[in-house]
Amino acid sequence: MNGSLPKLSVSGLQAAYGDVQVLWDMHLEVGTGELVCIIGSNGAGKTTLMRCLSGLLKPAAGGITVDGKAMTQAMPADFVRAGIAHVPEGRRLFSAMSVHDNLLMGAYLRSDKAGITADLERVYTMFPILAERRKQDAGTLSGGEQQMCAIGRALMAAPSLLLIDELSLGLAPRVVEELSGILRTVNKTGVAILLVEQDVLNALELAERAYVVDHGRVTKSGPAMSLAHDPAIREAYMGLA
Repeated sequence: MNGSLPKLSVSGLQAAYGDVQVLWDMHLEVGTGELVCIIGSNGAGKTTLMRCLSGLLKPAAGGITVDGKAMTQAMPADFVRAGIAHVPEGRRLFSAMSVHDNLLMGAYLRSDKAGITADLERVYTMFPILAERRKQDAGTLSGGEQQMCAIGRALMAAPSLLLIDELSLGLAPRVVEELSGILRTVNKTGVAILLVEQDVLNALELAERAYVVDHGRVTKSGPAMSLAHDPAIREAYMGLA
């Protein structure tokens, strides 16, 4: 990790929906400017973790710190102000609003008009198809275009950490490759990324470090390349011997 203070630190995190506990004693860190992935089977608790890390779900126990500041019981807007933007599973766009207005929703807590205008142009340069379709309702976009819009909306918050839940879900391999390249570019600008991804091979190729989550616990962690060559992970998540 870069620097002594992690961008994000999670310790002993537990979370539940009513009486059903989903996360058990989770520990993980994301360094400043680092690209980290979380892999695991469906129902392992990955989305629940992301909801805790953006304030959408209050943990039952444990701690979340951002830049050393305790955020465990913070509201979603507090996480955005702390530099965390969440691209949720299923995109969650405002389908009846235009692409342009969806992007501007990402900047709703910002007041720096010049910065918002500059970031909007940056997003349109990054995703030219969104510039072409800026007046189109977001609900009429293809799945890949909607994911681009969701990432663009998150970038409009000017984050220092981007949470992405299921980048490739339902998307063609060509689109996933394009989005992965864009995430590399975003990461090179200094934005840290925590990526939850069902395409384990793609996730481990993208990330510097990785965590394996199973039944709400971190069962393995380490350099992404090491985990990509781990026989147990190759068999369990990639169907490879």
